Amino acid sequence: MPLAAAGCATTAITAPAPPTTPAVNVAARGETDAVGTANADAADDPAIWRNPADPTASLIVGTDKKAGLHVYDLTGKDLFFIDAGQVNNVDIRDMGPAGVIVAASDRNDRKQAKIALFRLDTASARLTPIGIVPAGAGEAYGICLYRSGDRLSAFNVIKDGTVRQIDLDLSGATPTGRLVRSMKLATQSEGCVVDDRTARLYVAEEDAGLWRFDARADGGTTPVRIAAVDGERLVADAEGLAIAAEGAADGGYLIASSQGDNAYVVYRLSDDAYVGRFRIAPGKVGATEETDGIEILTGDFGPDYPGGLFVAQDGYNPPKAQNFKYAAWDDIKAVLGIR
Repeated sequence: MPLAAAGCATTAITAPAPPTTPAVNVAARGETDAVGTANADAADDPAIWRNPADPTASLIVGTDKKAGLHVYDLTGKDLFFIDAGQVNNVDIRDMGPAGVIVAASDRNDRKQAKIALFRLDTASARLTPIGIVPAGAGEAYGICLYRSGDRLSAFNVIKDGTVRQIDLDLSGATPTGRLVRSMKLATQSEGCVVDDRTARLYVAEEDAGLWRFDARADGGTTPVRIAAVDGERLVADAEGLAIAAEGAADGGYLIASSQGDNAYVVYRLSDDAYVGRFRIAPGKVGATEETDGIEILTGDFGPDYPGGLFVAQDGYNPPKAQNFKYAAWDDIKAVLGIR
């Protein structure tokens, strides 16, 4: 990605070729403070923790892949930063007595993938490192967590398309991991997300498309393709993935970042059917461009986000460094005409 002219705190944008399937526009309702690394492609992936007692006190964890992890509130204020080095993607699961666990793909060593684990103190908005778990050879790129009962596993997506499932043990003073199985996509992959309700893992192969795996440890390793990168609906790179869980056990939507044309594509979870495309356009805050990671969590987040919160990395945020934009799930559903 080319750098902007001297003095600009972000990267330049190359206008994408318009796809044949148009996208509808929605305006963001908020944005975070910029990440600390200027003049670079630095912000990457967000994760959301919803406060069930006070939704307006919910938190967003976002990566600066050059430096570490930020914790933001719903106003976008940067509450806390931890120097974790080069962490690329991030995910969160509330593990009850074990605490709110944050996992990040640690690519400080490009030849040996690792998973960096933290505990989020939701009262103080602080992250405490609890350990590093090895994840095998290769460059750690994507990560997503899967909770099944009291068990937690991480899917670590290696840059070459290898996907490793690591069973995490948080019971000791230092967490440990056990390789459960490996899966493989043909080319570079990154974004992933697990629907804990249905035990389905979704992975984005950047230049090829979206795939679905069985997330269970004893499940099959053959992927099912949901959508191709076709330049019409999904434009390379296919990047971040997020699940908007609603209704029935398999109800809701899968959202993918169509980075090549600054859009997001929505698919129905129950049958993988294409639903529509949207963009975050300028409004109260700026638009989003060249989005890497995304996240969505349905439910009440207070008066600004009563039906759910969608967070998207913004790759072009002049005159400041990159940041994350917030949109209301209700607004997205309205412009797409879905309920």
